[in-house]
Amino acid sequence: MTGNHQTLALLLFSMFVAVTLGITTWVSRHRHGSAEEFYAGGRLFSPMENGFAIAGDYMSAASFLGISGLIALFGYDGMLYSVGFLVAWLVVLFLVAELVRNCGRFTLADVVAARMSERPVRIAAGASSVTVSVLYLVAQMVGAGSLVALLLGGTSEAAQSWTVIGVGALMVIYVSLGGMRATTWIQIVKAVLLLGGTVALTALVLVRFHGDVDQLLLTAAERSGHGRSFLAPGLKYGGDWTARFDFISLGLALVLGTAGLPHILSRFYTVPTARAARRSVVWSIGLIGGFYLMTIVLGFGAAAIVGPEAVRGSNAAGNTAVPLLALDLGGGADSTGGTVLFAIVAAVAFATILAVVAGITLASSASVAHDLYASLRRGRAKPRSEVAVARTAAVGIGVVAIALGLLARDLNVAFLVGLAFAVAASANLPVLLYSLFWRGFTTRGAVWSVYGGLVPALALVLLSPVVSGSPESLFPGLDFQYFPLQNPGLVSIPLGFVAGWLGTITSAEVADEAKHAETEVRSLTGAGAV
Repeated sequence: MTGNHQTLALLLFSMFVAVTLGITTWVSRHRHGSAEEFYAGGRLFSPMENGFAIAGDYMSAASFLGISGLIALFGYDGMLYSVGFLVAWLVVLFLVAELVRNCGRFTLADVVAARMSERPVRIAAGASSVTVSVLYLVAQMVGAGSLVALLLGGTSEAAQSWTVIGVGALMVIYVSLGGMRATTWIQIVKAVLLLGGTVALTALVLVRFHGDVDQLLLTAAERSGHGRSFLAPGLKYGGDWTARFDFISLGLALVLGTAGLPHILSRFYTVPTARAARRSVVWSIGLIGGFYLMTIVLGFGAAAIVGPEAVRGSNAAGNTAVPLLALDLGGGADSTGGTVLFAIVAAVAFATILAVVAGITLASSASVAHDLYASLRRGRAKPRSEVAVARTAAVGIGVVAIALGLLARDLNVAFLVGLAFAVAASANLPVLLYSLFWRGFTTRGAVWSVYGGLVPALALVLLSPVVSGSPESLFPGLDFQYFPLQNPGLVSIPLGFVAGWLGTITSAEVADEAKHAETEVRSLTGAGAV
């Protein structure tokens, strides 16, 4: 990229960083230091504000960069990510949002521990939440590295590494100083910027083809080199049965994973009532649905205008398809319009990454402090010391995410998020649903459910083509691939449910029906909710 691209993009990005740091500083001066303030922003946000924040939290670098790149490279099969991410919100709306808001205080473990022995359940749920959050953070870090490599006109490993470190440092500052209130406002600002930029790019793509979507799709198919098969299922997940099972596994992970994501569940605690939580989800579905429809246009637009070869040449995983599309739509590499549009898209993508990593880091540090630390202290932890531990945990989680982000920088960000969703659906969703709906569920069942989904999911990823055994894997020179699927969801999600059932029926503990009745009334009516 030319010096103009770099200067303008970095200027816009610096402006966003300055604004968000200003928000964080302002909030830190007005905070009260309470756990409710740090974890839930004082529960003061309206449904519309929280809906925008949820959308800002969910529309990540994986969506903006990764999905569009997969569509540009694989056509129809890449589009399946958009469908899965959106359909997942129906599960959240109908099964999770109101019930979680009524039953918990700050984290997923609050819901499960309401009728169980707290210590083992909190340790299990806390460990699972941190694992899912770190996997999700890695995807955002990889997106940041890809973007900066393109922005600086090369694939300099040093540039990518320093970018990942910089993003990690900023996310620690946001969380440790501003807590949930600052994070929420950063996500709202980012959601507005991202939706505005996506609408503008989508309009320009449609104008280029005079509003003729058929012509857009046909041109994309022609330039792809695959002809009409680019617009049909099977380019990435077709052919042999392994690829088909991989597709089913991915679909399960995407649709069921959202309801188990810690940073999404924690957003329901920032509104005053369960009704407000439900209305937040309705707002977010509208915003997220519109956004994912536009990513389909951008993905096929990148295939038609930039071409899959150019996209793959810039970044093998397709993570830079949208910035390249913006450059072309603005008039090309040497034009003023191209420079401005590219810079805006790069800055919006950076904003997206920063806002999402702040939300994920906050949720994972809350799990460390509120679940793990408080459990080890056997309930004797004071709220202020818990918040101090959460701030320290944000630093540790940031360091781990940076290290893994540097290792996985050549993988597609949407694909990495698919792995995080698989772990969330395997470890968090079974225990959450059993706790809410199964009268006979016991402490052993809860612990077995979490570990019975978490351990197989991680083990299967380690033994899959993602880590070794193929040229695209993390360690291409090694081969300990024994599990053929790239996404473990098809096996690990049922294992999580089976482990919860098996743990319960083999447990000597008698389920406390009075506590279940209390939880049921509270979840459905909000009586006694915090």
